[in-house]
Amino acid sequence: MELFNWAYKLLTGIGLGHVTAIYINLVINLIIIGIIAYVIDKIAKRVFILGFIILARSTKTSFDDFLVRNKTSKFIAHLIPLYFIYKTVPVALKDFTYWEYIFSKGITTFIILISLWTARSIFNAFGDYLKQKPDYNDKPIDSYVQVVMLILWIFGVISIILMLFDIKMDKLLATFGAISAVIIIVFKDTILGVVASIQVTVNDIVRIGDWITIEKFGADGDVIEINLATVKVKNFDNTTTTIPTYSLISDSFKNWRGMQSSPGRRIKRHILIKANTVRFLHKEELADLKKIHLVSAYIDQRQHDIDRYNEQNGIDKSLSINGRNLTNLGIFRKYINNYIETHPGANKEMTIMCRHLQPTEKGIPIEIYLFTSDKRWINHEYIMADIFDHIIASVAYFDLEIFELPSGKGYIDA
Repeated sequence: MELFNWAYKLLTGIGLGHVTAIYINLVINLIIIGIIAYVIDKIAKRVFILGFIILARSTKTSFDDFLVRNKTSKFIAHLIPLYFIYKTVPVALKDFTYWEYIFSKGITTFIILISLWTARSIFNAFGDYLKQKPDYNDKPIDSYVQVVMLILWIFGVISIILMLFDIKMDKLLATFGAISAVIIIVFKDTILGVVASIQVTVNDIVRIGDWITIEKFGADGDVIEINLATVKVKNFDNTTTTIPTYSLISDSFKNWRGMQSSPGRRIKRHILIKANTVRFLHKEELADLKKIHLVSAYIDQRQHDIDRYNEQNGIDKSLSINGRNLTNLGIFRKYINNYIETHPGANKEMTIMCRHLQPTEKGIPIEIYLFTSDKRWINHEYIMADIFDHIIASVAYFDLEIFELPSGKGYIDA
């Protein structure tokens, strides 16, 4: 084009040689193209940024607000001067075939990269938009976005390779097949992360906001982020633990979501009763225990049934071991059961029981098993402490003792 030869004509007109005039003409043209592209870029950015801001303010949806925050308009604006350069520089380089070839490859590569960054900003804005929706605020949106962007980057890189080296797709796939083992080793974590993200999402294993416990990584708290490579957990001591996403499908962990969505939170704890304090009760002792409101009716009913059984079977009661008898531990268990059934913090619609466990060298475990209606951690702990404060203080009324390992002072006194 004559437009790009004005400097050449001017220089040859003042007596410069052909070669020198061509190179100076090229440099001048490139400088002018660069200046024009810079001006176009500045104008395009102002126009697009201002246009997006006006659009965001004039619409009710917040999606365009997130487009502004993720600088989508800036990336789109960069494409306009790049397109101008893509169309004009080859004309300026028409006498330099080799450099025209190199430039064409370089500018195409840059356009592909800017297009990918533009797509990333749009998907990030879409992800931020979904995060504010109640139906999606517990979903791993970041993981979805990263999977989509990984696919786009793969296509983008393949396109760049095909363009730079002028090779066909079948040859590229054959090359990738030959080095697939190396690719798998190098990108092992990424591949595992993609697979794990899909499985976590499809199987609904973990959501953002779930309380999880993974002892292997020292994680015990709420999930605050799930992405392609890692899961971030904010522990209850306000520290943050980062674990690989694929650990959620390869390792065992505890998700407390079921408890949080259930009607109650479980209490499962036992006390140890000294075995040598367990014994049969005499009628005089039963009379004293009847003063305990929660077991008085039980003692009357059970004693009536036991006396009738012993009389019908001619049991010799000169020895307490003969026939059927009430024990202090049995009445104590019934007392605990009645106490927790009437406790205001217990969920009456769920399992409530007091049971024996296998006797050990440290005594007889009596386990208290129930669910609290209030699932909040602090309140749950308060209810549990309130129940066990009462139970521990009640042991002495049944002439029982709780097992304790002797202290150093105990040994010295002995």
